[in-house]
Amino acid sequence: MTAPERILDFSFAHRWGAEILPARPAILPARHFVYPREVEEIDRGALEVLVRREDESAPPFLATCALGFRDPAAPTGLWSAPHPDWLCAVSGGYAYLIDTTAPERFAMLAYRPVLEVRAVPGAGLLLFVGHWSILAWGRDGQAWESARLSDEGVTITGIEDGALRGTGWAMRTDKETTFVLDLRTGQTMGDDPAAKVGQPG
Repeated sequence: MTAPERILDFSFAHRWGAEILPARPAILPARHFVYPREVEEIDRGALEVLVRREDESAPPFLATCALGFRDPAAPTGLWSAPHPDWLCAVSGGYAYLIDTTAPERFAMLAYRPVLEVRAVPGAGLLLFVGHWSILAWGRDGQAWESARLSDEGVTITGIEDGALRGTGWAMRTDKETTFVLDLRTGQTMGDDPAAKVGQPG
């Protein structure tokens, strides 16, 4: 199986530089962080990222991010985040948000796997699409999580005017259904944009 494409999306302004290494260096830098800390067998396909602060306030560090799935549908890559000091690394659908000023501070998303990452700079959000719902990450951390939108597979079809439109599959009817989310809250919107009927969860 060929290696999946590695995505680089630096749509948000950021105060760091990052490079995906082809393999772990034979000589590790003085600062080396493994995500998540409790993972076993980290060597098996982990994403190795060398991170440098733009202001050189600290020496570079190596971020070793455990691999989620060896499936082309599960993305791998780097994204800038709404906060300029944070970096998002995704390794086979496992998503890590890392504070580059204090790399021991990180968050690992509960979606396993994340199937798509979408930057929306106009709304100040980084969106993570899972099998059933969407999670939004903002400047201060998780902004919202949508209600269940699908029984298997969520597709974003458009983002405009503060609304996210998409489709999901309903097992009961065996049909694709459409939905609209308010980008500010993650709640579903009815025909009347003011009528929001979903609850985050």
